[in-house]
Amino acid sequence: MRSIYLVLDMENDLVAEDGPSGKGPMGEQVRSRGIIAKTASAIAKARAAGVPVGFVRVGFSPDYRECPTTSAIFSGAKQHGLFKLGEWGTAVHDALKPEPGDFDIVKHRVSPFYGTNLEPILRAHKIEHIICSGVSTVAVVQATVREAHDRDYVVTVLEDCCACPTAEAHAAAITVLQRFASFTTADAFDFATA
Repeated sequence: MRSIYLVLDMENDLVAEDGPSGKGPMGEQVRSRGIIAKTASAIAKARAAGVPVGFVRVGFSPDYRECPTTSAIFSGAKQHGLFKLGEWGTAVHDALKPEPGDFDIVKHRVSPFYGTNLEPILRAHKIEHIICSGVSTVAVVQATVREAHDRDYVVTVLEDCCACPTAEAHAAAITVLQRFASFTTADAFDFATA
């Protein structure tokens, strides 16, 4: 079964210590759970096993033409200068630096499948199994798991590489996703047999 590891929304606006979210509850959870280091370890293991890595990032053109004004999540992005492509905020965290050959999937909504290059990448590489992790568990992780399931992919979530603004929200998201995916940790998962 061919696999890919999708690293979800691990961009500076959301996870960097000095980024907008890094200064709040999300940043606290990212730090206290050791998300950056665990994700870096998972990426290294995937690469060593020959499993392709894809970085999913939320981002908008400098004029925010793709940004929905009706979205409860994204409507304030333009006003606050968040998620602007080409800026520091939409770059993947330095500790997780993409390498040549990694996939870059830019999305304009919560789901990495909606209006992106993800599906063509998966088809071109005959991917059947999606391994994923990222922030936040209640948003992009949940959307990825549900949509991947409904598109007939096998899904594995590296739970210890995911976070929400609260531990309670993270735990609740994991609970509701149990029917759609299997869960493990970065240390326990064997990319070589993925």
